[in-house]
Amino acid sequence: MQEVAQRLKSLRESVSLSQAKIAALMGATQASVNRYENGQTTPPLKILFWYADFFDVSMDYIFARTEQPEGKLYEHKPKVVEAITQDNKELRRFVDMCFDPSSPVSEKLRDMLTQMLNEQRK
Repeated sequence: MQEVAQRLKSLRESVSLSQAKIAALMGATQASVNRYENGQTTPPLKILFWYADFFDVSMDYIFARTEQPEGKLYEHKPKVVEAITQDNKELRRFVDMCFDPSSPVSEKLRDMLTQMLNEQRK
């Protein structure tokens, strides 16, 4: 289950959320998140479903059966965007446009935002 622990940690870190913040969003404790991410405890199925829904990834991705976060019927609408942008309507509109598949610059903006977030983590 170490692969699952690493995936959960990577998902959280990919959006720069603290263990305390993600715990609050999922209705758990920071200590529980820490145990899940360190492989000390196997998360209950409802927690794994929560991660899959919140980060809009497949369970196969969480269980490290694939490197592709998409499922078979994939429509990218991560709830994490709502949590990050809930207090800023202008930012929310910008992010929605960035992830709108019909937007001609969607993929380019998504890549740029991902790169910026990764650089910020360093």
